[in-house]
Amino acid sequence: MLWILLLTLFVLAWLLLVSSKWLWWKAGLLSVLLIALSSWWLIDQLSGDGLNAATLYHLGADMEGAGVSDFKRVIAGYIALLLVSLLPFALVRIKRWQRPRNGRKLFVGFAGVWLLAIFISPLFADGQRLYYQLRPVDFAGIAPEYQVPTQPLQRPRNIVWIYGESLERTYLDEKVFPGLMPNLNKLAARSLDVRGLDSPEGSGWTIAGLVASMCGVPLTTAQGDENSMDRMGSFLPKAVCLGDYLKQQGYTNHYLGGANGQFAGKGQFLASHGFDEVHDLAWFKQQKKVGRIHYSAWGVHDDVLLDTAYRRFEELSRGKEPFMLTTLTMDTHHPAGHLPVSCRNERYESEHGNIGLLNALKCTDRLISQLVARIQASPYGKDTLIVVSSDHLAMPNDLSHVLAKQERENLLLFVGNGIEPRQLQVDDATTLDSGATLLSLLDPAIRRIGFGRSLLDPQRPASASVAARKDNGREYPKYLAFARSLWLGEPTRELRIDEGNQVIVGVQHVQPPVLLEYDKDWALKTVYLENTSRQFDEADKDSTLAYVDRCTAFEDGSADGDWCALLVNRENGIKLYRDDELRGGVQVDAALDAFDGPRPSVRQAHMITDKGRRTRAGQYMLELVASTQPQRGFWIEAVSSQRQVVLAQQWVQPDASGRINLSFGLDHEVDDLEIRAWLNHAEKLAVDTFALVPSRRPRG
Repeated sequence: MLWILLLTLFVLAWLLLVSSKWLWWKAGLLSVLLIALSSWWLIDQLSGDGLNAATLYHLGADMEGAGVSDFKRVIAGYIALLLVSLLPFALVRIKRWQRPRNGRKLFVGFAGVWLLAIFISPLFADGQRLYYQLRPVDFAGIAPEYQVPTQPLQRPRNIVWIYGESLERTYLDEKVFPGLMPNLNKLAARSLDVRGLDSPEGSGWTIAGLVASMCGVPLTTAQGDENSMDRMGSFLPKAVCLGDYLKQQGYTNHYLGGANGQFAGKGQFLASHGFDEVHDLAWFKQQKKVGRIHYSAWGVHDDVLLDTAYRRFEELSRGKEPFMLTTLTMDTHHPAGHLPVSCRNERYESEHGNIGLLNALKCTDRLISQLVARIQASPYGKDTLIVVSSDHLAMPNDLSHVLAKQERENLLLFVGNGIEPRQLQVDDATTLDSGATLLSLLDPAIRRIGFGRSLLDPQRPASASVAARKDNGREYPKYLAFARSLWLGEPTRELRIDEGNQVIVGVQHVQPPVLLEYDKDWALKTVYLENTSRQFDEADKDSTLAYVDRCTAFEDGSADGDWCALLVNRENGIKLYRDDELRGGVQVDAALDAFDGPRPSVRQAHMITDKGRRTRAGQYMLELVASTQPQRGFWIEAVSSQRQVVLAQQWVQPDASGRINLSFGLDHEVDDLEIRAWLNHAEKLAVDTFALVPSRRPRG
């Protein structure tokens, strides 16, 4: 398909130049197409699978802690492609190639070829795939398959789960990578070695791999809006995961990772599901015992991490309570890996050349095997079950050209006293089954968690793993839809603000602004957390809408900074509920007041300052000059305390000068003073100059 796509792009360039009719329109459309294809290329370089669920998830999750510097070449390539994408605007200036005749027919031809290019490009295929995965489907038929263990463990054992970053079992293939991982190959020979383990949709990146293996469900974002994960109060609150169950059985759960726990919501997931300790990059920095040489772009190197994990294992083993200690390595992260200090002389001679990732893999082979050996040699080793697994298959890296030719599979080893060493070849198995298999090793009577099924069960019933592999995954979207429901639970018809100023939606607590859309049967269709004012204006007129934000979003004449909820329905009913009513709870299906005319437009806060500034106590004058401002009046505010406290507020009437002045006083120093305006999504405020100056005290 690539050569056909390139041919269509060449034809589009020719049709652009051959006629001067609607020249700038054609240049614009071609540039938009090239920018879209360039962006797809960037995403594919990062995900290895084009535009997929992982892309949507990371767009919404906290990206703090990502090792951006590892992708300099990819980013540079993307910038170059963007520059190439602007070439059509330069080509239109070449007059000698342009002919005025048949301009209308040529433009129709251009539009047809442009649509053809979209259709044959990966943009269409990925869009279609996401549509089938994310479209609303009835999951009632597969809901009974979601099962969680409730019976007590007959014999609790300590668990150490070592996740190797992108450490797929393919790297253990001696024919492809001879001598690369000798230690893990020896470990596999004396382990329960699961073979043929796939990564289904919703499990192919780190946090998704953790969720899949520990909860038995694929990871997909909350219903409706994929762009504001950090505003969800808890992570999959309706899911029951391995940490939840073990905690019920008297376990303590501990996580140790070298990367930033905020990245992609990893720390929030663990804290929401039974983990007593989540020690990440911030924790290592607080110890002030690790020198800068032991950090990479992603965080603490694996030699320091795994040495710390062993010490923590010893500490926990001396206690009386059973525990699960989970650790996640990082130095084999794509694209090139990293070498810690203890492996700085590690080299792997390969026919593929001097590839840094191979050196990192060889190092990880030694470090993980050493940790396992230390645990087993300790006085506590006999009562410890060790799991060594990949979090997911490797993403695009410096070995992708080699991996692409192999039968790829995840790594999953179980090592411990009483576990028979053998290879377990499984069909239609995925990482969704990892947690259930672990539980069955602890207690053979426990064989299921979530949609996961123990791979040791000879009568393993079909569930999500089979659906992901059968008939090209035709039934698998039902499992994705069920997993989405775990973010909210069963939403009620009551709307309420809690003590933490969050909106309660089902079992979830969501930070406003939030727009809830209900269908005619009062089922919650969608939760919007981004561009809420636009979504409110463009929502289905047959839906009932509940919009929750500061009262400033709805009122022109006055505002007190409290919370309000505006409800409108299909029968032209409307009602504004205020803070005290929301805290007690209001019914979204209650009768509303009748009104005539179109639905009102709402405002949303738009930040003028790009970050908070520390400001001392005193009197101040905020002076703005706006080159573009709304045609109607609007609110402007000074806020602090993470935008929760309104320090000053003024109603601004537009005038020709564009000058806006706001005076306010601070009786104490604030760390995060910010300025925001309340505007409708269609309104613009462009600030040319901005100044915050101390007010002069009047002379006495």
